[in-house]
Amino acid sequence: MKAVFLDYDTVSGGDLDTSAMARAVGTLELCDWDVARTAERMRDADIVLVNKIELTRELLAGAPRLKLVAIAGTGTNHVDVAAARELGIGVCNVRGYCTASVMQHTWALILTLTRRLREFSRMVAERAWSDKEVDTVLAHPMRELDGHTLGIVGFGELGRAVARGAEAFGMRVVVANRRGGKPQPDRLDLDHLLAVSDIVSLHCPLTEGTRLLIGARELALMKRDAVLINTARAGLIDGAALRDALKAGKLGGAGVDVFAPEPPRDDDPLLDPQIPNLILTPHVAWAAQEARQRCVDEMAANIEDFVRGGRRSRVD
Repeated sequence: MKAVFLDYDTVSGGDLDTSAMARAVGTLELCDWDVARTAERMRDADIVLVNKIELTRELLAGAPRLKLVAIAGTGTNHVDVAAARELGIGVCNVRGYCTASVMQHTWALILTLTRRLREFSRMVAERAWSDKEVDTVLAHPMRELDGHTLGIVGFGELGRAVARGAEAFGMRVVVANRRGGKPQPDRLDLDHLLAVSDIVSLHCPLTEGTRLLIGARELALMKRDAVLINTARAGLIDGAALRDALKAGKLGGAGVDVFAPEPPRDDDPLLDPQIPNLILTPHVAWAAQEARQRCVDEMAANIEDFVRGGRRSRVD
């Protein structure tokens, strides 16, 4: 059985052990991302492994031997799952592999923004501390987290992990009701959550119900010194509205790890260099070495189960 990982270079810089994956298949090819060669590489494959490359109906139909698409991650929007189902091709993903990595990245963004670490580091490097020692401590207002409120939108595995971190900082945690779902007595409607939270962290999937969940109206509900974090999906936030709120001083800060498309285009509103207290990272919250190793090991387990006739982590 031949398996081809179409874009292995997007998950490994040579630091992962693929022995479990190799044992799960007869032949394993690990390829660098090259969209132009995707159809050729898929043509005689029984199993295709993929992280970011889009697999269209045309590509799937052009691989007559293909039996399984194994996704290196949770999201499935880059694979035409409906077409795969019609063609009799199984599709499986990996869940929960990067929980610790995303949780730590989320808190790194929160702490960097609330402790103003970049600004103070720059003051030392630029000798501003040496020149104006008395003014240094008060140059950039910092905040403690103890006693403040963390609002979480999306209370799945990632949201719960971030909430556990908040307990260590003595924060109160509030959770948003799911938009369009039945209200729960221990949760808040989104508008209420935005109004009372000092930090808001997004961990919900991108659906038609959550697209542009946070726009100008929602940002106006937040405290002027509140911080917004998005390590989930870019389409949850109106980027232009976030830029405007930060530049107008109507929001305390934001940390964003996701864009649409990726990498972002030059006209992405969040690339404006004049936006204050904004941290942008290139969709790396998931990418700790341990998380990536866990991902490929889970892919191997999915393939082994498929070969035995199982449906482990199937999404089709």
